[in-house]
Amino acid sequence: MNVQIFGTPKCRNTQKALRFFKERRAEIHYVDLTRKAASLRELERFARRFGPEALLDRDSKQFRNRGLHVAHLPESRILPLLVEDPLLLRTPLVRRGTEVTVGLAEDTWRAWAADKEF
Repeated sequence: MNVQIFGTPKCRNTQKALRFFKERRAEIHYVDLTRKAASLRELERFARRFGPEALLDRDSKQFRNRGLHVAHLPESRILPLLVEDPLLLRTPLVRRGTEVTVGLAEDTWRAWAADKEF
């Protein structure tokens, strides 16, 4: 099974996700968000499942550097902001077919790995 992982090389959780799937010999398509931003359509997949707020990493250094910690962000503004600045995303974003996870979700990944189609 193919797994797509969006993240940054310095993110510990992204490194854990990459290691998790490599150990299980999954085909990994890794998208480095420091080089290429995720498209709006791709982010909408994750937002449909978890909501736009779950994609925004309010604890990130980039969030504070942009002064967003003092701003009110309506949900309608979050996805365009994440497309503009992908370093504001909570990583890793992992997609397997139509199933998605945001952040470190090892229990879900284990369930995927136990699936015979993996």
